[in-house]
Amino acid sequence: MIDSMLQNTYDQVLHRNPGEPEFHQAVREVFESLEYIQGRHPEYNDQGILMRLCEPERQIIFRVPWVDDQNVVQINRGFRVEYNSALGPYKGGLRFHPSVNLGIVKFLGFEQIFKNSLTGLPIGGGKGGSDFDPHGRSDGEVMRFCQSFMTELHRHMGEYTDVPAGDIGVGAREIGYLFGQYKRLTNRYEAGVLTGKGLDWGGSLVRKEATGYGAAIFADEMLKARGKSFDGRRVAVSGSGNVAIYAIEKARQLGGVPITASDSSGYVVDENGIDLDLLRQIKEVERGRITEYAERRGNGARFVAGGSVWDVPVDIALPSATQNELDVDAARTLVKNGVLAVSEGANMPCTPEAVGVLRDADVAFGPGKAANAGGVATSALEMQQNASRDAWSFEHTEQRLTEIMKNIHATCLETADELGRPGDYVVGANVAGFRKVADAMIAFGVI
Repeated sequence: MIDSMLQNTYDQVLHRNPGEPEFHQAVREVFESLEYIQGRHPEYNDQGILMRLCEPERQIIFRVPWVDDQNVVQINRGFRVEYNSALGPYKGGLRFHPSVNLGIVKFLGFEQIFKNSLTGLPIGGGKGGSDFDPHGRSDGEVMRFCQSFMTELHRHMGEYTDVPAGDIGVGAREIGYLFGQYKRLTNRYEAGVLTGKGLDWGGSLVRKEATGYGAAIFADEMLKARGKSFDGRRVAVSGSGNVAIYAIEKARQLGGVPITASDSSGYVVDENGIDLDLLRQIKEVERGRITEYAERRGNGARFVAGGSVWDVPVDIALPSATQNELDVDAARTLVKNGVLAVSEGANMPCTPEAVGVLRDADVAFGPGKAANAGGVATSALEMQQNASRDAWSFEHTEQRLTEIMKNIHATCLETADELGRPGDYVVGANVAGFRKVADAMIAFGVI
């Protein structure tokens, strides 16, 4: 429940932002945590911090015209929500998916504010994307779309202004086309204006691994805090994109046995442990479907059409696909099967009701704004390398990532303890992320 003193502000958010359920969900989750500091910081109310935080600094919506391979003009809609720059330039990914709309982009941008704050790095929060679907499109079509998208977006970007990265549907191919058009339009090789770049032209080692690695590292820290570890534990991972693949890889390095992966067609269970080389070949090289994994893996692997990957009995769950994929029934099944820890690799993959079930059952739960902060943290490390015209080794960058994730875990745990909510990473993450941003906003005055 939301504290009565915060309810009025939340009602205003609902009134001002109708038809945006994902955004409402993200705001509500933060507000429910802020009751634990309500009254301790009257300056937040006096300065109108909550309403200012719930209103993006800038929302950009634009038309994206492009021509497909049949010479037919196509029209998509582009978005960039530059949400909050109190701690640094706007930072957050671009998502290309048919589900993208303004409410989804605002939800992602709002989450990004606190996630970026928790990293301890000087980056603000933003997010963007388009309802364009790159699946099934040729390289030429994707290039023409990206060029048109960047033709509008470039005027709002800059290494000290707004630094996008990739998200669902935006990988190295798309970042390449976007950066090429930015360079063409501005006549500047401003490497720090986009992250997730190719290694030969300003990218960072560990960037593609970072979100998945970070979610697994955060889970490991939660387990350690309870005197447990990954050793020999069965691990369920949803999704089969970058986040899922590298969550599987890191979980295995930590001693776990990841046994699932999924896509929109269903999921696979491999009792012998997911074969990462085969999964990468199918999903990254061939851009195939997860059902092919079971067909080619043979004995010990099976494909389940539809259904829920969370039906599989496991010790650790790493939801790494998309928002609200793990519902209350799935959470109850996980608890019934004895799950020890859930660490969100995707953005808000657990519904509020599911989170409630997990917390009530004393499952170690790592919310996305803390657990999946590794991606944006490594994007910020890429910006550092670009600014200094440097390139770090894989080992050095991974060490920095690990340190950041451990610090985020410690911050969340210490904040929860301070507020009388020991082990509550949701409260710890929300309050720690909020306070840093709020204090910076107050220092800048009413702007």
